[in-house]
Amino acid sequence: MNSILKKASSVVLEAGNIIKEGWVKPKSIKHKGRIDLVTETDLAVELFLKEELSKILPGASFLAEETAGNADLVDRTWIIDPIDGTTNFAHGLPMIATSVALWVDGAVALGIINLPILNELFTAVKGQGAFMNAESIHVSDCRSMEDSLIATGFPYAIEDHVDFITKALNKVLLSTQGVRRPGAAALDLAYLACGRYDGYYENALKPWDTASGWLLVEEAGGTVSDYNNKDFNLFSPSILATNSKLHEPLGKILKSCL
Repeated sequence: MNSILKKASSVVLEAGNIIKEGWVKPKSIKHKGRIDLVTETDLAVELFLKEELSKILPGASFLAEETAGNADLVDRTWIIDPIDGTTNFAHGLPMIATSVALWVDGAVALGIINLPILNELFTAVKGQGAFMNAESIHVSDCRSMEDSLIATGFPYAIEDHVDFITKALNKVLLSTQGVRRPGAAALDLAYLACGRYDGYYENALKPWDTASGWLLVEEAGGTVSDYNNKDFNLFSPSILATNSKLHEPLGKILKSCL
């Protein structure tokens, strides 16, 4: 698996160069939904990743946001989000990520999150810890909600979740040092894994949003569940990820808002 990670990381970094090229050019933007965007760069990155990753594991399947979003999870499936934070990319904000995970035998076996504009590469192999730019990382040691910095995100179907979002945001803001909303779930989970955040929660994410970050957080010593503290899976309707020490108090707040 380490050999696969090394090869896949090189591919993801190459894909980051495509993003950097698109970053400085005029952007061709289309709407998949009212506020859900896709750009030429999203498509170019995804196609590049599928082509190059196929060379690493011939015959592996793909679950990819733009071109294979309805594919099944089977043994040896690459799970790809070419640009998590497309709205940020379209507006020139640097909080964007490429997420690539490999699903093997019913679990995420490796995860890669690249922040191409910020030049940070996060990697993990199941059972071997989590890393940022090849340096070992760990979740924070924060033990108090009052001292914590929490991240969240807002789903594209905001109208379906706005009541919970505003209620939870009110309670979390009043219980913590602050709340951040960069707009890229993979980045949020990577930041939690390296201790920049103490907790993170969001509704209605897709497998490609969370696959790599889920592994990163757990390999960095964190805990991942849904709002009801049930085991997380890639199709869970919500995600609660923390440094473990704040899982119970943050989960209690979120559960009270359901």
